[in-house]
Amino acid sequence: MPGKGLSLPEFSALVVLAVEGREVSNRELKESRGITIDGVRRRRLNEMKLVESVRRGRAYTHELTDAGWARLAEDLRAGELPRQSGSSGVLAAALLGWLRGYMERTGRPLADVFQPDDAHGGPQEVAAQEAAHGGPQDAAAQEAASGVEARIRDAYARLAARPGAWVSLAALRPLLADVPRADVDGALVRMERLSDVNLVPESNQKTLTPREREAAVTIGEQAKHLLWIGPR
Repeated sequence: MPGKGLSLPEFSALVVLAVEGREVSNRELKESRGITIDGVRRRRLNEMKLVESVRRGRAYTHELTDAGWARLAEDLRAGELPRQSGSSGVLAAALLGWLRGYMERTGRPLADVFQPDDAHGGPQEVAAQEAAHGGPQDAAAQEAASGVEARIRDAYARLAARPGAWVSLAALRPLLADVPRADVDGALVRMERLSDVNLVPESNQKTLTPREREAAVTIGEQAKHLLWIGPR
């Protein structure tokens, strides 16, 4: 059972960090969500490598790791969730059940579902961006964009150790050195909206090299360092 070994407080902590989608302090969690990740809960989530906790001054900050995203998505898809009780448990079970169904219907990865609301802009903003760049009717622009996407997919396939593996953008960009950076970034932003593509930040920011930081693409004011492409 995917949910085996996670208590309800631990599972709740993963959900809250997924909703936040960033590094967040215990103080922020307490003020906005009414919980903290400390003591045994923090140690267990750290030991399972589902959450990375960093002590900053006298307080901890926490962020969901890639393994944490994968574990949470697996538990939600399987429907094997920690036991809940009372009216709040009924409500949580109903919402999590809806979320599982939504992911199955749309094929969207969990990180895409929980991304910030302004990550890609609303319909009006998207329309304005399209108009500013020639609009969706610009066949030449569409063909060029498709070509860049095909190059990215080809480069990913050459670098991925196996289908569905995470690939660093720092490794990807040299294979696209002849394509303008703006074109590659634009294609990555568009591709992240697709059900078979996901871009995430490096979970352990301290390990990033200057080259890896420079290679990141910014989506929704968040630097993304790793690319995942699954089967269509």
